[in-house]
Amino acid sequence: MADDYLVRIGKLIRDARQHRGWTQSQLAEALGTSQSAVNRIERGNQNISLEMIARIGEALDSEIVSLGYAGPMHLRVVGGRRLSGSIDVKTSKNACVALLCATLLNKGRTVLRRVARIEEVFRLLEVLNSIGVRTRWINDGVDLEIVPPVELDMAAIDAEAARRTRSIIMFLGPLLHRVDHFKLPYAGGCDLGTRTIEPHMIALRRFGLDITATEGLYHAEVERGVTLDRPIVLTERGDTVTENALLAAARHDGTTVIRNASSNYMVQDLCFFLEALGVRVDGIGTTTLTVHGVPTIDVDVDYSPSEDPVEAMSLLAAAVVTESELTIRRVPIEFLEIELAVLEEMGLDHDRSAEYVADNARTRLVDLTVRPSKLEAPIDKIHPMPFPGLNIDNVPFFAAIAATAQGQTLIHDWVYDNRAIYLTDLNRLGGRLQLLDPHRVLVEGPTRWRAAEMMCPPALRPAVVVLLAMMAAEGTSVLRNVYVINRGYEELAERLNSVGAQIETFRDI
Repeated sequence: MADDYLVRIGKLIRDARQHRGWTQSQLAEALGTSQSAVNRIERGNQNISLEMIARIGEALDSEIVSLGYAGPMHLRVVGGRRLSGSIDVKTSKNACVALLCATLLNKGRTVLRRVARIEEVFRLLEVLNSIGVRTRWINDGVDLEIVPPVELDMAAIDAEAARRTRSIIMFLGPLLHRVDHFKLPYAGGCDLGTRTIEPHMIALRRFGLDITATEGLYHAEVERGVTLDRPIVLTERGDTVTENALLAAARHDGTTVIRNASSNYMVQDLCFFLEALGVRVDGIGTTTLTVHGVPTIDVDVDYSPSEDPVEAMSLLAAAVVTESELTIRRVPIEFLEIELAVLEEMGLDHDRSAEYVADNARTRLVDLTVRPSKLEAPIDKIHPMPFPGLNIDNVPFFAAIAATAQGQTLIHDWVYDNRAIYLTDLNRLGGRLQLLDPHRVLVEGPTRWRAAEMMCPPALRPAVVVLLAMMAAEGTSVLRNVYVINRGYEELAERLNSVGAQIETFRDI
């Protein structure tokens, strides 16, 4: 093999090992070789046979290279099964990606506990690794350690990984404190229509960041010594916009007031993390945040992000559409109270435990038991609002829930251009959903779900909604190309199987 191929394969092996949370010695033991040999392989300094590559891939449960195109992952779902038992909610996807971006503020070592092992996180780790940040999974692959370099190598950024995640936009806030000039690939993620970054630019210009966009790249120039003479007023109360402003304000020497800020769950987790870094944030949980920035952050910090309310809603919806009794543990109730209030009015039979505190010592959790219920369509339409309203990402799950209820439900998904359109994919499974316009869909219930084979919608939450409907449909369904689900959920099929679902992952031969 040519030397450059050896280097590239070595990097793939190193990344797969780190994602597994193994040391070089652990991999060497699994292969029956030495740690020094693994080190040479990962540096591209040792010839390696296809047989050895296959053995490494098997040991790491990762396809290092493929002969031909392996193809995307699919799900085969045997529906009509009742769920039972209990299932824990994982840590927040959106909080974890914000915290990974925030580690760029810190010169010290950061440990994030119980990080979601999802594709979105893996893409950000690939980007961080490419610019010189050392990351490794520790404690049997449960926790993540991040150690930044003295200087970031922005010229080496992994553009392909960056373009596969919209979260890359949150690199702008911390990078403006570390690099005077840099390029960042355009952000990707779900296909949800036009999502302008102008609100980010309006906020970040106040910190001296100037952006021009050409040929798939953001070209950033930073003017030093800028002072803030008045509060930053966000033109939209967006989560990532608020997070970017917080990240920029954290190391700005002085006090920054951010108005019309999101107070959503991932923003609160980021604020708690910034406080662990020594940055005081007043007004957490409100729409006005006051950040007392510190020019230099160099601390060793250990932080536990809280649980994901959208995953909790996903599991709740799974119980409803399959007419099951299921206990969902570690539910961040503060961020699901409106949804539960709506469901109570629809007739949901459920109990909740006394509240207890998450590992971040701030977020309130409960255990929620959902039982089979005869639901009635709500009188009012279902529509999202910024926190403390009904969560934007929870709206799609009401399409599946409304399809099980008696009567008509109007869902108004005003935030995204395309997402309501994807909800009509439920019609392939027996649903009766009428698209009124790109933002409004009328759902008629109850539904007699039927099995089908179909492509996964290119948006995370509608994709999971389709999967849940397949779980309710008698017979065998196939959902093809489920990468988008893996972007936001860790081992969702396996975890649903643990409470009674029958979902098999497979690839085309």
